Amino acid sequence: MKHIALICGGKSPEHEISVRSAKNILGAIDRKQFSVTLIGIDRQGRWRLQEESQLGKFVPAEGPQLALAPGNPTGQIIRLDNQQPIEQPDAIFLILHGPQGEDGTIQGLLRILDLPFVGPDVLGSSISMDKDVAKRLLREAGLNVARGTVVHAHEKDALDYKSLTAHLGSPIFVKPANMGSSVGVHKVKTAEQFATAIADAFQYDSKVIIEEMIHGRELECAVLGNEYPEATKVGEVVTAEEYSFDAKYESEDAAKLMIPAEVSEEALESLRSVALRAYKALSCEVLARVDMFLSAEGKVYVNEVNTLPGFTNISMYPALWKEAGVPYPELITRLINLSISRHENRRQLKTSWRD
Repeated sequence: MKHIALICGGKSPEHEISVRSAKNILGAIDRKQFSVTLIGIDRQGRWRLQEESQLGKFVPAEGPQLALAPGNPTGQIIRLDNQQPIEQPDAIFLILHGPQGEDGTIQGLLRILDLPFVGPDVLGSSISMDKDVAKRLLREAGLNVARGTVVHAHEKDALDYKSLTAHLGSPIFVKPANMGSSVGVHKVKTAEQFATAIADAFQYDSKVIIEEMIHGRELECAVLGNEYPEATKVGEVVTAEEYSFDAKYESEDAAKLMIPAEVSEEALESLRSVALRAYKALSCEVLARVDMFLSAEGKVYVNEVNTLPGFTNISMYPALWKEAGVPYPELITRLINLSISRHENRRQLKTSWRD
């Protein structure tokens, strides 16, 4: 039996979504194959050993604090209350969202600990999280993305709504470059809305993207794999307005997921091809959800690539794989095995040129 450490929570606006996903994973993981240690990162960024029953809406600020001891032969994750290591995990199931969760930072930490982990590696995580950098690479790969401009915090006072809309049209979207779950994202139709949106977006990041609105269907594709990734059919998000945080997670009526989406075979092949090309262009591994727009003319635009998609009971990623014949427990097993396989391959690389 393999021992898995599930890490959730985090010092991020997406903390609550991470906890919801963790509860679903705990309920579905095959306990005949895996034993699980739950590690919660509270809202202050402290790592804590948790009992599964402790998880509520957030990771509670209670439970033994943990420290890391890279290279410690008896275990690298140490309880501070008794100075004893917890059982060394065979793999880490990361279900952290947003900054310090899917931006390459914790992935780098786990690389230092030499532990396998679910999700893309440091590079794929960091570039996919930064929508500005990601879209530059997607354009370089010949994929379509929305036109837009990038603004840093020190440049925001020079922004002019009239000139932006003259170039990008109206409405426009304002979004933090490094955030997910539609946090800080605004659809803007007036100068007054623009001022409010800019102020809010800069609360979450020092870099903000202002983009044209793509008129088309919002479709998502789940991708799984390392060297030879596979893609599902696509799901569709149907909303009356923009797909906000509340539409995703709080309102039962604001958004509806259509799985699979009704698209022609030609359009489906185009969407799946674009999803796989985007996955590879951004150096993704293990898993990602590729979000796209399909215009009335059949043109596909990549909106973003989510490297640690949600695993809540309404999340698109596991639902798409379930439709493809991969039930939730089997999906979790495949993700863990992919992370271990990648780790084993990487350990074959030399660490000294003298050997």
